[in-house]
Amino acid sequence: MTELHPSGSRSDSAAPTDGERLPAAARREQLLAVGREVFATKGFHDTAMTDMARAAGVTKPVLYQHFDSKRDLYGAILTDVSDHLTTAVFTAAMAGEGPRGQVSSGVHAAVDFIAANPYGFQVLLAAGSSNDDEWQRIAHGWRNSMADQIAELIVVEGMSRSHQLALAYGVVGMVESMASYWLAADAPELDATQLAEDLTALAWGGLRGQS
Repeated sequence: MTELHPSGSRSDSAAPTDGERLPAAARREQLLAVGREVFATKGFHDTAMTDMARAAGVTKPVLYQHFDSKRDLYGAILTDVSDHLTTAVFTAAMAGEGPRGQVSSGVHAAVDFIAANPYGFQVLLAAGSSNDDEWQRIAHGWRNSMADQIAELIVVEGMSRSHQLALAYGVVGMVESMASYWLAADAPELDATQLAEDLTALAWGGLRGQS
């Protein structure tokens, strides 16, 4: 049976393998998936590598074959989630037709990714609000990329680049805030498609008002 996140979206966690031998690449992916759920549920500071090994169904030596430390594992998860989210949004936005189509495609891609990777997104949010400069830099990577793309679509005569970016970050913040609220809801009334449609309408309506 497929695990579901409380939001109703498919969980991006992975089941323990209880000693089953896996190829190195597959094992690393399994550990990243288990790590997403454990860190999202318990937080970085309250998680030990023993907890991670137990959740993954492996011994600690196996865990340390892939990651040097808890911090190394956490950083790998952040990088993996941020890179995949950035790629998903960029690829979708570039395939959209016209400014509105690109905004819509990018927003839908972001929401679809978040719906499919709720634990990974929660880890990104936690890292983005931490006091760790390295984690903040990684966690904010997708925001910066999405804002850069949106800023390029805001074509208003006489508007400065900094003004374009300010508006673009406003759109990204709206996506992040609404998606976070949606994930936290026990029984959300919106599905991912409707959430993305609402976000697109709000974002495009606001941007059009600047023209």
